[in-house]
Amino acid sequence: MERSELDPTDNHDMWTSGRKLGAKRPLKLQQIWAIRFWLDREKRVRDRALFDLAIDSKLRGCDLVKVRICDLVSGGKVRSRAIVIQQKTKRPVQFELMEPARSSLLAWFEKRKGGFQDYTFPSRIDHKAHLSTRQYARLVDEWVTGIGLRKEDYGTHSLRRTKASIIYKQTGNLRAVQILLGHTKIESTVRYLGVDVEDALTIAESTEI
Repeated sequence: MERSELDPTDNHDMWTSGRKLGAKRPLKLQQIWAIRFWLDREKRVRDRALFDLAIDSKLRGCDLVKVRICDLVSGGKVRSRAIVIQQKTKRPVQFELMEPARSSLLAWFEKRKGGFQDYTFPSRIDHKAHLSTRQYARLVDEWVTGIGLRKEDYGTHSLRRTKASIIYKQTGNLRAVQILLGHTKIESTVRYLGVDVEDALTIAESTEI
């Protein structure tokens, strides 16, 4: 019997294993602080440091989990700026570490101990290896559901997009966001942020000459 084109099928273009594909939403400012509050309340020191680093660094998950202590610490203090080589582009990207991230990372390092060349967030199974991207994704699911958000709407890329989206909305400066995300082409940044004609017109309308 022939199916209607509107009948449910095993089409995996939109859904895979019950999860919707496509761009994940960035977090809003109040949601960032809600997750921080939830992590602090649950005494999840590692997760608070990982979350803050993800927001400030704007790194892809594959790069975030491979950050080493030496990338973030200098002279016994957490750096205010750090730099890592991106796995995808093989190019360096620099990022800022604001006070909340520096404080949460310092609290984590005091508990974590470890050597200068060790990964910041070790694997649960092998402490010499880094946290897996799969485990990082599961943690993000826990964080967003912990404050009442749908995990289907958010993912690790939500954290990468969050600060970039806020910066773009506040400044309209695509070139700055491109540099911060480590994109080689500004077209990638345009697609990544979902910039459209309406955004461009809004920026133009707010600029008086």
